[in-house]
Amino acid sequence: MAMSSTESSLTSATIIEIATQYSIYSGYILFIVGIVGNAINMLVFTYLKSFRSNRCVLYLITESISNIVYQFYSIALTISTSLYGNDLTANSLIKCRIKYIFGQSCALITFYTIVISAVDQFFSISYQLYLRQMCTFELARYMVFIMITICIIHSILFSFFFNIVPSAGCIISQRICIGYASFFFYPILVGFFPILIASLFSLLAFRNVRHLVRRQLSIERRRFDRQITAMILLRVVFFASFMLPYVVNRMYSINTTITQANPLPFAIEKLVQAVLFSIYNLNFTVRLLIILFTLYILIYFRQISISL
Repeated sequence: MAMSSTESSLTSATIIEIATQYSIYSGYILFIVGIVGNAINMLVFTYLKSFRSNRCVLYLITESISNIVYQFYSIALTISTSLYGNDLTANSLIKCRIKYIFGQSCALITFYTIVISAVDQFFSISYQLYLRQMCTFELARYMVFIMITICIIHSILFSFFFNIVPSAGCIISQRICIGYASFFFYPILVGFFPILIASLFSLLAFRNVRHLVRRQLSIERRRFDRQITAMILLRVVFFASFMLPYVVNRMYSINTTITQANPLPFAIEKLVQAVLFSIYNLNFTVRLLIILFTLYILIYFRQISISL
C-alpha cells in the first residue's frame, strides 16, 4: 500500500530528527575523543627533545594540530545544530563558504600529512643510501609548509564553487564545478590518489622494515623503526577505511540533488550523510586508538637515549 502524504511527512520528519540528534551526540563524543587523543599524541612526541628532530614525528605533530583545529571547527557546527536545528550555513553564502574553507583545509592537511609521512618512512628505511640521505629534517619542514599553503589556497578557491540553492541549502550548483568535484576533487585529490599513494608506500616501508637486520643498526633502533612503520601502516588502514564510504557518497550527492520537495528521500539522504560524516570524522579522532603504539615508542626511544 502506498504511503500517504501525511504519513510520508511524519516519517521524513522523524528521520530528520534522528539524523539531527545523531549528528549532535556523535559530534560531542568525537570532539572529546579527538581532543584527548590528539593532545596526548602531541605530549608524547614532544616529551623528549630527541623527538623534535625526527621527521616522522614532525608529520605526526602537524597532523595532530590540524586535527585539533578541525575538532573545534566541527564542535562549532555541532553546537549551532543543537541550538538552532542546523549549522546556519544554508541561508548565508559567507558562512557557507567559510565552513568549507576551514573544513576542507584541515581535511586536506591531515590527509596529505599521512601521505607524506608514509612516503618519508619508506625513503628513510630504504636499502639505497642516497634515498635515505635525501630525507632531511629541513626538507620535511619545507614539505609541510608547501603542503599547508597549497591546501589552504585550494580550499579558498574551491569554496567559490558553493552557492545557496533554495530548498537544497549550501551545495555545488554550477555544471563545470560539479564536473571538477565529481571527476577530480573527490575521487582523485581527496579520495583514491592519497589512499593509493599512502597505502603503497606504507606497505613498501613495512616490507623494508622487516629486513632491517641486514643493516648495521642497533637492536633499539630497529625496534624504533618497526614501531614507527607499524603506526603509519595502521594509520593508513584507518584512513582508507573511514574515507572511502564518504568519498563515494559525496560523488553521488553532488550529482544527485534531492530537495525538500521530496521529503522522504531528502530525509533518508540526510541520515545517510550524518552517519557517513561521523565515520569520516573518525579520521580526526583515531589518534586515541594508537596511543599504545606511541607509548611503546616513547619507552624504546628513552632506552636509545640512555644507551647513547
